[in-house]
Amino acid sequence: MKKITIIIVLSVLISACNSSKKVQKLISSGDYNRAIEISVKKLQKSTKGKKKQKHIVLLENAFARSVEMDLISLKRLEKDPNPSTIEEIFVIYSALQQRQDLIRPLLPLVHKKSGRALFQFNDYTDKINASKATLSDYLYTNAKRNLLSSLKEDARNAHKDLMYLNDLNNNFKDVDQLLKEAHYKGTNFVWVTLENQTNQVIPRRLEDDLLNFNTYGLNEFWTIFHNQKDTKTDYNYQLQLLFTGIDVSPERVNEKHTILEKEVEDGFEYKLDSNGNVARDSLGVAIKIPKYKIIKSDFYEIHQEKASHIAGEVVLNDLKNKQTIDTFPLDSEFIFINDFAEMSGDKRALDNHHLDLIGRREIPFPSNEQMIFDTGEDLKERLKSIIEDLNL
Repeated sequence: MKKITIIIVLSVLISACNSSKKVQKLISSGDYNRAIEISVKKLQKSTKGKKKQKHIVLLENAFARSVEMDLISLKRLEKDPNPSTIEEIFVIYSALQQRQDLIRPLLPLVHKKSGRALFQFNDYTDKINASKATLSDYLYTNAKRNLLSSLKEDARNAHKDLMYLNDLNNNFKDVDQLLKEAHYKGTNFVWVTLENQTNQVIPRRLEDDLLNFNTYGLNEFWTIFHNQKDTKTDYNYQLQLLFTGIDVSPERVNEKHTILEKEVEDGFEYKLDSNGNVARDSLGVAIKIPKYKIIKSDFYEIHQEKASHIAGEVVLNDLKNKQTIDTFPLDSEFIFINDFAEMSGDKRALDNHHLDLIGRREIPFPSNEQMIFDTGEDLKERLKSIIEDLNL
């Protein structure tokens, strides 16, 4: 029992030693926030004890250095007229407050040797509120300016700023309305058409399925597809699905006849000794010799097959510039296959593969319409991949 206790104590000491070394290494490398997080976690259970005192000192060191670095940065940033510094100022003041909030539940923390109370905190509430207000005004003004632009990228940047502003200040002015405007102006509207240039009839349900972009799982925030043209919508692009060839093969049935043979045990005969008597083993039991025979089975393997193929292309047109941007080949094939078998003769001549085929049955061939529709399932995946690569 004593040995176990010693091992446990040693493991705790080693763990404490390793964690303090890790914190010291983080402080030396300038990663003060991570050092604070680890030290706080170590002190949350208890702040008493020699090893805990070491973490208290390390925590004080990391905290003091982080505050010093932040105040130096703030002094520089608050003199910088560049508006891009506004967010950074708000973030630093927020970080200063958050560090204090992280440590506050551990207080009071006292230096054991000197008896000195550690950590004197400042109230950054006014600074945070002021920088937050300045940042909010900046984001709002910048978004409004971007929304005056005709470029979609500017509208998307406005949307990004407004979303950030909404997180900072919920219900700030008319942000909700501006978000809708930014989304509309930043969105690419795509009119999707399907043209059949073949002599085959495309099943209506396949056409509906291909044009139903809600089932594609694209989750495109900045791209909206319409398969019915809306006269009130100003479309940016037209996506043409052109079918240039639809082929369905004849129904094919092939039969292969095989004679299967296998040697199997078929009874036995007694072994005779040199005198013509039944031979016996050491226990007096008559010795039997297995007899074998060849069994046969006529095996008929039947293969059903029917294939369909759709060829076409996807054409992306820029409706604003009235030109074709790109063309992509669209090609898909579906093959219906069914294998089954029949037999006559001795079933024991069959192995597992043959037995599996015997257990199957003939299946009616799909109609041409069904074959074309099943080809469209793969076609839809290929179309989805093309649309994702467009990155509209």
